[in-house]
Amino acid sequence: MTTLQRAPTRTVRTPIMDSARWADFAVRPDDIVIATYSKSGTTWTQRIVDLLVFQDPSPRPVMQMSVWVDARIFAPHEVNLANLEAQKHRRFVKSHLPFDALPIYEGVKYIHVARDGRDAFMSWHNHLLGMTPEFKARAETIAASDPALSHAPPLRDPPEDPRLFFQGWIAEAEVDPDPGVPHGLSYFDFEKTYWDERRRENLLFVHYNDLKADLAGEMRRISEFLEIDTPEDRLPALAAAAEFNAMKADGAALLPGIEQAFDRGADRFLNKGVNGRWRDVLTAEDLARYEAAARRKLSPSLASWLEHGRLAAGDPRRLPD
Repeated sequence: MTTLQRAPTRTVRTPIMDSARWADFAVRPDDIVIATYSKSGTTWTQRIVDLLVFQDPSPRPVMQMSVWVDARIFAPHEVNLANLEAQKHRRFVKSHLPFDALPIYEGVKYIHVARDGRDAFMSWHNHLLGMTPEFKARAETIAASDPALSHAPPLRDPPEDPRLFFQGWIAEAEVDPDPGVPHGLSYFDFEKTYWDERRRENLLFVHYNDLKADLAGEMRRISEFLEIDTPEDRLPALAAAAEFNAMKADGAALLPGIEQAFDRGADRFLNKGVNGRWRDVLTAEDLARYEAAARRKLSPSLASWLEHGRLAAGDPRRLPD
């Protein structure tokens, strides 16, 4: 029996995800939860954890091996639960929920991966542009058939221009969340839910910048957190399999069937794997809005960590605010 340390204090229900689905998940004490704001290195971290759990660089299907527990948009909930129950290896699941919408269990390891919001927004724009009409229609059907989603904004195709898309993204981020509405949180509010509990022993903070700067070192750090004994002579091969170009080359094996949801399939889903593209898109006025929202909603330490990562800003557990 796994002991519940902290129950969720927030409900999230959208056409894409439903936090209530966690109540049906029979947790095991050695489970691993990879929890992120969208397009912050989720699939990358799922692949890293897969490599560490299996100690084998062979490609395995990410979405089948690492189930997205709160998702409503892919496989039926019952299918996901049956898949998880049948897994005999150490399980590692995915969530896009704020931390206060997740149940926290003793023994379960939580990995939170973050990325500069400007990089996440650029990747999210590509993600939305690539959704197939069939995938968007499925989300619209879920929204229309769920009375609880009367609050949800209508689904719209994003503008082709990423700067125009940013105007809507930052406008949502500037507004304080309505506690009476169970929608997902915008970037700054989402990240704050993890930061507020950053000193939990079973929560590890990982940053996209650090994965880019020292992939093998970060994989060793994740391995130690998960209490996995990864031999030093095996780590280089595992890290090589987690490089972006290797994942891109293995895209069809890692993401079978993803073409049903995204045009160009894995090539769209695993897009660029780089940071800083926003520098050629956003104006000084746009950046001023982003920085003003960050100053209002984030502590100085959190703002610095989100922009730079642990290697530059310091370990979140040791930062003062």
